[in-house]
Amino acid sequence: MSRYFAIWIFLAAVLGWYGPSLFTWVGPWIPLLLGVIMFGMGMTLRLKDFRELLIRPWQVLAGVLAQYTLMPLLAVAVVFLFDLPAELAVGVILVGTCPGGTASNVMTLLARGDVALSVAITSASTLLAPVLTPLLTYLLAGTYVDVAIGSLFLSIVKIVILPIGLGLVVHRLLGGARAALLTRFLPLVSVIAIALIVAFVIGANADAIRSSSWSVFGAVIAHNLAGLALGYLAAIALGMPLAKRKAVCLEVGMQNSGLAVALAGLHFNPLAAVPGALFSLWHNLSGPLLATYWSWKESGDPDRPLVDEVA
Repeated sequence: MSRYFAIWIFLAAVLGWYGPSLFTWVGPWIPLLLGVIMFGMGMTLRLKDFRELLIRPWQVLAGVLAQYTLMPLLAVAVVFLFDLPAELAVGVILVGTCPGGTASNVMTLLARGDVALSVAITSASTLLAPVLTPLLTYLLAGTYVDVAIGSLFLSIVKIVILPIGLGLVVHRLLGGARAALLTRFLPLVSVIAIALIVAFVIGANADAIRSSSWSVFGAVIAHNLAGLALGYLAAIALGMPLAKRKAVCLEVGMQNSGLAVALAGLHFNPLAAVPGALFSLWHNLSGPLLATYWSWKESGDPDRPLVDEVA
């Protein structure tokens, strides 16, 4: 299921588009579904992931700074270029101010990049999200809507930080073998949760998406591709080797769009959730394509299946 993640997300979007009534029940459960995903992240984290912060703090800091500067500023740029209405503009900015997603870690593995650095940047940016995401959203989206920093902070703590902490505790209590057994099923749960969120948001806002003249699609695609490109260029400017450039590139370009959807639904107009849902669909296409290209390029054998790398 997790290997063909992009296919399931695409199918979920199609089902939501043509059968929105099938997913109306999902709306109230979005925060819980995202919390389950974050619990899975906590279950997979290890102390060695946090040791990277001590071993090479400057590289992790560089990745986090790129994450929280390039993507928010790019969000503002694409909102201006595509002349998006206020509701969609807030959604794009929310995507830009959210931390990196765990999908970037998997893509870094497939791309033969520095997975340890990728996981460290994801962890650090996620732990900083309760402060930086509300603050940056207030600064960049405050001209469109009222942004309640305190409420955003509490929502991120409930949806992200507490489930991750619970995952760490449960992993510790269960021990290695039992925790590993549970962790085997968590990717499947995450795939189902994200697919349900995407299907609901697309279905609930199908008419609004049509009326936006599809400009929101262009904005989302431009945001992601520009983030990937500038993340890679930033890593080059910092003198990082290729494996680390891949990690930073994917980390910057692939956001925790599920969090953006949940925050939009809780604090803003439901239409603001559309960019996050579309971003989830798109970056799970662009990320695997880029990872596949890098893997094939280094293997020298374009017929070699990527599943070997996962194994």
